[in-house]
Amino acid sequence: MAKTSNSYVCSECGWQAPKWVGRCGECQQWGTVAERGGAGATLGKTVRATVPSSGREARPITQLVGEAVAHRPSGIGELDRVLGGGIVPGAAVLFSGEPGVGKSTLLLDVAARVAASGGRVLYASGEESVGQVRMRAERTGALHDTLYLASENDLGTVLGHIEAVTPDLVIIDSVQTLASDQVEGGAGGPAQVREVASALIREAKARSVPVVLVGHVTKDGSVAGPRLLEHLVDVVCHFEGDRQSALRFLRTLKNRYGPTDEVGCFEMTSSGIAEVPDPSGLFLSRGSDPVSGTCATITLEGRRALPVEVQALVAASATPNPRRVTSGVDSARVAMILAVLERRLGVKLHDKDVYVSTVAGVRLVEPAADLAIALAVLSAVIDQPLAHNLAAVGELSLAGEIRPVTGAAVRTKEAHRLGYARLIDADAGTLRVARQRALN
Repeated sequence: MAKTSNSYVCSECGWQAPKWVGRCGECQQWGTVAERGGAGATLGKTVRATVPSSGREARPITQLVGEAVAHRPSGIGELDRVLGGGIVPGAAVLFSGEPGVGKSTLLLDVAARVAASGGRVLYASGEESVGQVRMRAERTGALHDTLYLASENDLGTVLGHIEAVTPDLVIIDSVQTLASDQVEGGAGGPAQVREVASALIREAKARSVPVVLVGHVTKDGSVAGPRLLEHLVDVVCHFEGDRQSALRFLRTLKNRYGPTDEVGCFEMTSSGIAEVPDPSGLFLSRGSDPVSGTCATITLEGRRALPVEVQALVAASATPNPRRVTSGVDSARVAMILAVLERRLGVKLHDKDVYVSTVAGVRLVEPAADLAIALAVLSAVIDQPLAHNLAAVGELSLAGEIRPVTGAAVRTKEAHRLGYARLIDADAGTLRVARQRALN
């Protein structure tokens, strides 16, 4: 007789332990390990071998013919760029983002464009009523006869809608609001999310219909629910943006059918979300005359090179402890750059207030912006504008050296395309040489 005992399973990732622990040993989450007894914990039970059905036998890989993945364009160029060319039939896409960032608005636009091209779309919302979704559709111009709306929280009813409508695209908003009567627990719980996602993905694969699952995020930015959810789907997209800015960025964290280093750029408008194919003009100031304390740099978002203008202001401090205020750049990085300027170039900043910011609120996180920040501060100190056709790219070391950065060729190409005839980079060697080239 098989030996039966209790086991403990993590609700997030499925990790098992012989005794209770407060923290999962696999995903490191606290309080997710719970007891599971009975048949699920039976030890010593063997699984019988099953003969594969005809046509499903294992064969040498050299005898298999590869199937080409056909991407269907969504009608939104920036979204297709991120997905690798469009939406793949039968693919499961997890679309996450913070509340209010515009997930539902963007996906409703996708649904409208697919419907306008002759496809049938089912948009099932568990968060809004049909009337609320229609109001947003009227505002964004997304009314089409082949766009079907349903307000449902029951998984079985949603599957019934899919069978009745036979759509070419299914959008579920959101996966945490659906529940199955076959599983215990409320909607949004780990067991429910796992069952709902598995059922919808099976339906998508069986019908060769893509399904987009909107996912909530936790306070630390990760997708709410079990970690298994991200493993089940084919594509994981994250829609992000600052509430103080109209800019939105779409990134892929996982993509079985395309690259994961592409970034889509969008802008929130009064009539919805609009794609921004060429965002170069959004991150540069519109002034015609050069102003001291400004310097352009070229940053990489995925494989896309974007110009960003860094602005600096230096003023005499009225307090014993000068202020260091930053926006869009890392404050610790700016403090290091100011120390390098004072120590290596002799620029006196210990009694000055220094303010460093970026245009349009874009955040620079890579060290390639070090040189542009340093030159902007130098320009502000002596109140001398840099040339309007000058850009700077490079990482600064504590010794005042300029180090090469990744993607130098892509950055240089984009700088020349935008009219920056003078690009100061690692070829200058040191910050002292870079200052001479920029200010002379």
